[in-house]
Amino acid sequence: MQLQNVAHNTHVSALGRTDLHFVDPGVKVNSQYYRDMLLTRDLLPDIKQYSYYFTFQQDWAPVHRARETVEFLKVETPDFIPPNLWPPNRLDLNPVDYKIWGVLQERVYKTKQKYCCFVQ
Repeated sequence: MQLQNVAHNTHVSALGRTDLHFVDPGVKVNSQYYRDMLLTRDLLPDIKQYSYYFTFQQDWAPVHRARETVEFLKVETPDFIPPNLWPPNRLDLNPVDYKIWGVLQERVYKTKQKYCCFVQ
């Protein structure tokens, strides 16, 4: 079985969470794709269903800290925490990681796998 990277985005707040938005396999996510597809089409409209005022923070993925993405978010979000103020990579500050593993487990075990044992 070949392991693949799974790109995803979601929003988590005290008001709720958006759906997980997965990137189709084989799509190269660059900063333009991230801004045009994931933020503009999917994530920001979902967030605005909960509230038009929110604070937006990301992790350290290269597309998140790209200059064009940072400038875009300064304009398109009411309160954006810029990369120079982001905390280091910490699981307790990254609740998406807790949710994603459950969803991935559902997808992996959606179809039954046949295993065979070999006895020597």
